[in-house]
Amino acid sequence: MSLAPLLNAPLVVHLHAFAAMAALVLGIVQLVAPKGTLPHRTIGWIWATLLLSIAISSFWIHGKSSRMIGVWSPIHLLSISVLFTVPMALLAAHRHNVRTHKIAMISIFTGALVIAGIFTFVPGRIMHAVAFGN
Repeated sequence: MSLAPLLNAPLVVHLHAFAAMAALVLGIVQLVAPKGTLPHRTIGWIWATLLLSIAISSFWIHGKSSRMIGVWSPIHLLSISVLFTVPMALLAAHRHNVRTHKIAMISIFTGALVIAGIFTFVPGRIMHAVAFGN
């Protein structure tokens, strides 16, 4: 395991990857910690900011192996989804619609962080090189 492939990548990849790692950790904290508390709301705003940073930064990351439509890949559809779902989930929380907020946030955590995160370990991707070498 070596961080060299990640550290040698463009700056936008650094932002994207480190925000994703932080969001994964904070997401786990949010899932297990008490809900409706000041710490939950504070961490939630940080988490939402990280998610939006991840989604926005993805539009400047174009892997050669995953391109399907020009420089875009299916993962960019997930980024678009996150850009709509995060504000919707925050609005639901503001309106005390706990069910909608919970479903949206768990969906984002599962889809955008866990499932998409697993795909970063596919051979040929930077995180595969970080975890397993070239």
